[in-house]
This record gives sequence, structure tokens and C-alpha cells, in this order.
Amino acid sequence: MPSENKKEKKRRVPIVAVILAWLVAIAAVAAVALYAYVSYILKPMTDKAGAYTVEYKVPAGKTVLEVSHDLEDMKLVRRWQAFYYGVRFGKYLGITTEGIKTGFYTLTSDMSVKELADALSTGAPEYVTVTIPEGLTIKKVAPLMESAGICSAEDFIEACHDKSLIDEYGIPSDSLEGFLYPDTYNFVSDSSGKEAARRLVDTFFAKAREIPSLNEKTPKEIFKVVVLASIVEREYKAPEEAAKMAGVFTNRLKIGMKLESCATVEYVITEIQGKPHPEKLLYVDLEIDSPYNTYMYYGLPPAPISNPGFTALKAAAEPEDNDYYYFVLFDEAAGTHKFTKTLSQHNAAKSLHLKK
Repeated sequence: MPSENKKEKKRRVPIVAVILAWLVAIAAVAAVALYAYVSYILKPMTDKAGAYTVEYKVPAGKTVLEVSHDLEDMKLVRRWQAFYYGVRFGKYLGITTEGIKTGFYTLTSDMSVKELADALSTGAPEYVTVTIPEGLTIKKVAPLMESAGICSAEDFIEACHDKSLIDEYGIPSDSLEGFLYPDTYNFVSDSSGKEAARRLVDTFFAKAREIPSLNEKTPKEIFKVVVLASIVEREYKAPEEAAKMAGVFTNRLKIGMKLESCATVEYVITEIQGKPHPEKLLYVDLEIDSPYNTYMYYGLPPAPISNPGFTALKAAAEPEDNDYYYFVLFDEAAGTHKFTKTLSQHNAAKSLHLKK
């Protein structure tokens, strides 16, 4: 019996060796096939002679997976998995990228997966420019964003009333009105309303820090300054008069006198009532019952009536120390006003202006 077991064991050894040899051979063939397949799907779709060009836009929020499927649909890669896993595990394939960037790109079919990844991560995005003039409201800024192709007007308005975004900045209001800094901006098209609004508000606070008296103040402390600045913005025409006007309104606030700003009544008519901008205000307009009507109510309005620029903001933060309580437009061409101390002087100035 022992001798028979030894013979059986001897016969088994060659069989195991053969199986192992076959497994090694199969694994080798599989490895070669896998390598060939991976090399194939990583290669360009065409050579330079037969290359075609595709204009491709990566909007904000687009994922690598979505981009991978787009590239396959556009016939820029043979399999979406090649690009997706090439980016995800790029270090094993010689692909190093910090991620896909938003923007517009010109891609060609003779680009390898590595070249596509490089282009989409290091290529310069295409920007669109929008200029926000001083003194506009949220409702008037929104169409500018839409016409520039940045975001829809509706999305921008919604973002400007988003409580979480407002609270993020610590602004004690129900909107971002007053904090959308007027300037010229470069945006990536198809941004979100929140991205656009956040950019304008970030710029506002950066500019506010340039004003010494506002540098250390909190958003809550700055709020009243912005409300006053929003009125000054809509009232002044000559920049050198902005601080003087802010001084007039500050003097009125100190003695409990109504501000009586026509700009606040215009705000009620156009922004709250939704009517066209009046050519001139009538006495009946001054009697519109609204907390924004400074002809009816004392103190500042509950919130800004426009988005002030730097001149108005600095004027409201650092108003001129004067003893004026009145002003009236005196030279329409120059946009200058006559500032007076008493009501009688004010009425005389108005009469003189009417005679001109």
C-alpha cells in the first residue's frame, strides 16, 4: 500500500505543474491584452491628418464623470472610462491634473486622454465682462447679468434674497441690496446666481475695508452707513458734493428732522409699486404710505434703496462736518447744488433756480 501512494503522488505533481503553467500563461496573455486595450483607449481617436475640432464648454458644477461621458459622445475618447479613470488614477498613467476647470475649450480628435486632461485642467477659461453702474438696484443689476450670459436674472434675484447667503455675510436685512458693489467684473459664463452675487458682495467688503472708518466695523454696523450711502448715491451728481450731501442728511438725522429725499420716493414708485420712473415727482407721490418714503417717515429707510459706489460709500462713512440742512439742484449742466442753512434760504435758492 505505501508504495502505491508514492506512485499516485508522483503522477499528481506533473498535473499541478501543468495547471500552474497554464494559469501563468493565461495571466500573462491577459496582462498583455489588458495593456494593449488600455493603450488603445488612451490613444487619440485620429491622427493629425484626420483630426476634427470640437468647441466644448464646461459650466460651473460639471463633474468629471459628466465630462467623461461628453467626451465619448463627441467622439474625442473611445470609452468614457478611459478619461474618467485616467483623471481619477492619473498618477499610474502619467496624467497629473488638479481637476477640470470651468470654461470654454477647443479640443481636437488627435489629442490623447492625457492631452485632453491637461487641456481641461490647465487651459485658460473664456470670460465674459459685465459693468455694474453705481446706483442700480437688484432688479436692475439682474438683467445685466443675464444679458452678459453670466446667469439668469431670476437666478440672480433669488440668490440676492437667499437667507443663508445673507446670513453668511451677517447682513441684517432680507436682501443683499446695497452690498452689490458697482464695478466691472470678469465672470465665467453660466455661473450660478449665488456665485455672481457672492462675487459682488465680496468686492463690496474689500472696498469698504479701504475706508478707515469702516475698516474695523461689522456688517451690522456698516448697514446704516450703506443705507445712507444708497440715498447719497441717488442724490449726488458732482462727486465733490457727495460728502457735503451726506453731511446734510446726517445733520437732519441728529435733530430728528425728516430726510425728505426724493430718491426714496422714486424707489417706492419704481421698485415697490413697479411703476415707470416718474419724469418729476408730484405732491401726491410724497404722500405714498411706505416706510421708505422719507417725506412721511423720520429716520433712515429700513434698507438701502440702491447699490452705492465708492464715492457715496465714503461720503456716508465720513460725511462733511457742516451746518447745512438743505440743498437744491442749481446748475443742471454741472450737476451742482446750492446748500443752505435755513428754510428761507432754501426757498430763495429754489426761486432763483426757477428763474434761471
